[in-house]
Amino acid sequence: MQEVSPAISPAIRVENLRKVYGDKAAVDGLSLSVQRGSFFGFLGPNGAGKTTTIKMLMGLAPPTSGSIELLGLPMPDRALDIKQRIGLVPDESLLFDYLTGGEFIEFVGRIYGLDRAIARERSKELLELFELDGSPRKLINEYSKGMRKRVAMAAALIHRPELYLMDEPFEGVDAVGARLMKDILLDQVRHGATIFLTSHVLEVVERLCDRVAIINEGRIVLEGSMAELRRASETLEDAFVRAVGMDRAVETLDWL
Repeated sequence: MQEVSPAISPAIRVENLRKVYGDKAAVDGLSLSVQRGSFFGFLGPNGAGKTTTIKMLMGLAPPTSGSIELLGLPMPDRALDIKQRIGLVPDESLLFDYLTGGEFIEFVGRIYGLDRAIARERSKELLELFELDGSPRKLINEYSKGMRKRVAMAAALIHRPELYLMDEPFEGVDAVGARLMKDILLDQVRHGATIFLTSHVLEVVERLCDRVAIINEGRIVLEGSMAELRRASETLEDAFVRAVGMDRAVETLDWL
């Protein structure tokens, strides 16, 4: 994987980003900078604007206004160049159900321009790495949700991207699979890649990420490093609940 210099542009730079649906701003004036080589967690309650933001970063939803720059290149003007250098794991794993896992990963490698022999060899190695090689003829439509997440992540790695955009990559994955995927992602960061992920599992984010931003009602309400949170003697859960205004006392029901 290509080594990067800390002096060059951020992996992600977003300025005053807005996305409006009808009269509702799903993302409202979001500005964000993610340095290269970091593991960045993007958090928020349901409906806060996380998935809308990551869809705009992926080029799946055009912004209403504002600017996006990935790896120093403007989106969407340089979308094709950008997409050659990023790996995507969307929330909905849009896979080809009537291919095997190996065939799908090889297909993605070919889409990224890999030679057929190289794509096939890397597909085989990724199946083994993600422990999906036990039933090589099994079709994706027979996969569990966790297996689908594994194969989606494997496909995202095949062209050795510099930046990963991941929306809930651990959803539906069992503990063993999640541990395997975490270790692989941490190894990618050690080799210079940047990972930007959303997750509802705060313990995962707290363990993996070196920096987090919390979005609520389309706006960033808190951003900082995990080290800063720990210095404040606060867990990520404490910071999250306080930032989104949910730290009020819980009401109880007399009959419950």
